[in-house]
Amino acid sequence: MTNVSTPQPRGFIVDRLDGQVPLPGSLHTNRRLSQWLAFDESGFVQVFTGKVELGQGILTALQLLAAEELDMPLAAVHVCSANTARGPDEGMTSGSLSVQDSGSALRQACAEVRAMALLRAAALAGQPAHTITVSQGRFRSAQGQDLGDYATLLRGVKLDIECAGTARPKAAAERRLLGQASTPRLDLADKVFGQARFIHDLRLPGMLHGRVLRPATPDATLARLPDAAVAALPAGVRWWADGRFIAVVAGSERDADTATSRLAGLVEWRAGAPLPDMHDLGGFLTSAPHQTTVTAERGDADWPADGLHHEAVYLKPYLAHASIGPSCALAQWDGRQLQVWTHSQGIHNLRDDIVKALAREAVPVAKADILIHHVEGSGCYGHNGADDVAFDAVLMALRCPGQPVRVLWSRADELTHSPLGSAHRAMLKARCDATGQITHWHHELWANGYSSRPGRALTPALLAASERADATPLPLPINPPLAAGGGAERNAVPAYKMPHLKVLNHRLTVAPLRTSAMRALGAYANVFAIESFMDELAHQSGQDALAFRKRHLDDPRALALLDAVVERSSWWHRRAEEPEGIGHGLAWARYKNTGAWCAVIARVRVDAEVRVLNLDLAVDVGMVVDLDGVINQIEGGAIQSASWTLKERVTFNREAITSDEWLSYPVMRFSEVPEVTVHVIDRPDEPSVGAGEAAQGPVAAALANAVHDALGVRVRELPLSADTLLRAVHAAESV
Repeated sequence: MTNVSTPQPRGFIVDRLDGQVPLPGSLHTNRRLSQWLAFDESGFVQVFTGKVELGQGILTALQLLAAEELDMPLAAVHVCSANTARGPDEGMTSGSLSVQDSGSALRQACAEVRAMALLRAAALAGQPAHTITVSQGRFRSAQGQDLGDYATLLRGVKLDIECAGTARPKAAAERRLLGQASTPRLDLADKVFGQARFIHDLRLPGMLHGRVLRPATPDATLARLPDAAVAALPAGVRWWADGRFIAVVAGSERDADTATSRLAGLVEWRAGAPLPDMHDLGGFLTSAPHQTTVTAERGDADWPADGLHHEAVYLKPYLAHASIGPSCALAQWDGRQLQVWTHSQGIHNLRDDIVKALAREAVPVAKADILIHHVEGSGCYGHNGADDVAFDAVLMALRCPGQPVRVLWSRADELTHSPLGSAHRAMLKARCDATGQITHWHHELWANGYSSRPGRALTPALLAASERADATPLPLPINPPLAAGGGAERNAVPAYKMPHLKVLNHRLTVAPLRTSAMRALGAYANVFAIESFMDELAHQSGQDALAFRKRHLDDPRALALLDAVVERSSWWHRRAEEPEGIGHGLAWARYKNTGAWCAVIARVRVDAEVRVLNLDLAVDVGMVVDLDGVINQIEGGAIQSASWTLKERVTFNREAITSDEWLSYPVMRFSEVPEVTVHVIDRPDEPSVGAGEAAQGPVAAALANAVHDALGVRVRELPLSADTLLRAVHAAESV
């Protein structure tokens, strides 16, 4: 076994001023062509990626990009799922960066290889390279002579060389595949026809089944374990306790579940520190110990006393990932190599933390001896339980050498032990002058950090690693730097023209509930607050909400987007004809202020509760790779945001999370999904940016603005559920 060294924490930002020739996207840190492409079989190419398929269609997008740049048939491009043995290390699949970082890297690598093959073909034909054509993966001379395919022409050429970065990817006019809506998704047929594709479907010979028994809160301790006689279990079932980590392994799922249920009735836990008061989240967030940083500041600190002054507070609760399929993983230890099958978003980061977590074992496992395979899970929206359950499986596999162990979390495990999206309080103040122009803006927010993913800290961020005897606590959630998009402060700096502005971030330094990355991070809460507040300012100053936004914008792509979403809508211009109880709202944002532009208009009916009738969205992601993929991402983000905004909230008492099943943590049902229309603005000459997280914030604000339009009452607390609406109405009536 090789010597073990502890991996260093991974940064959030790629240093492109490191003295190397800058290369696009992830190619800068994975510079060898062999990390991206292989032509081992005639007529085909293998494409390797460090980004993983989460249902967002990234494998299809990469297939399109490779086929385009290489001029090969789609069917000849085989995109390999990520694993740590072969392919680039691209860190996390997150932040809507896959097409931007992996796609741009692959385009350049393909362009480089295409140029190499062209030179070989030209030499073979004895003709200039510019006279050689490539079609369907085959090279032909000007006279039509077939000069061979990539595998033939590159035979004997080593791709284990650094990309020079000199080849030019195709210009917009040369492309034939990108921006269309006819490409079949690589992952979709199996899912539609019920074929085994998810990690939950994976079965290995001799597989055992594992379960973990955990306390209700992360800091609870074991008060009493049953003795062996009391806890006698069926033959073949093993259980053990390591600190607070209690594992059960059996030959069948039924035996594993039965044994876990029996033990749960015998184990006694000692409660940890009380949780905050769920009914005073705002008070908890502002009173908890925190670290304050200035996110942005410009102009004068002193505000004139005249003009329109307005202030409002917005509150978002803790949110759960609530994936339909709970977290699952498999692991196998053969005494030499540890293999893990996981739906983690960051397989290399996970491997780093497994090395850290096993560093104190009698025989540690070296990084080189750990092989991690990505297998799709049924939905992932940030840092859910995928990494935790993978380490659960690792600990059990080390106790059962030679046999694979499959660990599946329960629904209650998933809703109570996965990291949550942080509760978030935003306080906004603004001043408008006599003309209705915003002159001063202040945004102050309180939240836990939005990242405690594996690989980012000196200590492992894996739940079981914090539960074992003599373990280190879980690292405190942090925020990515603003240069990487930020965390709690993501999108807290408005994209509007405001001469005098200040944004403060109060990051909590205590975490009674475990929080980490959830889709869009702080952008969901901040855009909800900013775009609701813009509506309030427009209303108070007697201006049209759309015109008010446009007068504060100088970004031509944002202005075009706002015009597009209302002009292309089939219902927006008939708002005056709507009956009482129907409301309409508008919002927009550019994700991270550097990513995709998304504008939303919403139509809702409000009576006892809010029902979303229509959502129209316009999106600008630069160059569109897969049109269907963009539309699917925006639709999915819009529906997820509608579910968050109308229904979802983690509930808890002073002792434990109580929203541990679907009745107590409801999500939007199919019968409640509105009509969603997506208008895509393709800009083929602009760089591609990701679509997955662009819709979440604007949809929330558009829905809140529509509720105000229908009800005449401003609701600033999420979710916009019946009880929240009722409290807002009573509060308005008491004023």
